[in-house]
Amino acid sequence: MSILHTINKSPFERNSLDSCLRFATAGASVLLIEDGVYAVLKGASAEAQVKGALGNLNVYVLGPDLKARGFSEERVIEGVKVVDYAGFVDLAAESDKVQAWL
Repeated sequence: MSILHTINKSPFERNSLDSCLRFATAGASVLLIEDGVYAVLKGASAEAQVKGALGNLNVYVLGPDLKARGFSEERVIEGVKVVDYAGFVDLAAESDKVQAWL
């Protein structure tokens, strides 16, 4: 069963990223949206954690949410894929289940 995990909270505000990465199984997808995008920025405190997850998980970030917060795609950790709204829909449609981490 494929699962898309969505995280919309900043890693500076909540432990949603920690919880998600602890429970996500190999091959699952993680999409960071809204304030969750802060987790995939180069130099952020969550950088090592995200890089460690890239070996087992597919990690995505919503491009429009990056831009809304003033960040370019160049600030995203290497290996994290940037998707648009259509890509978000595709990820959800391709997954058996969507799990939102609040």
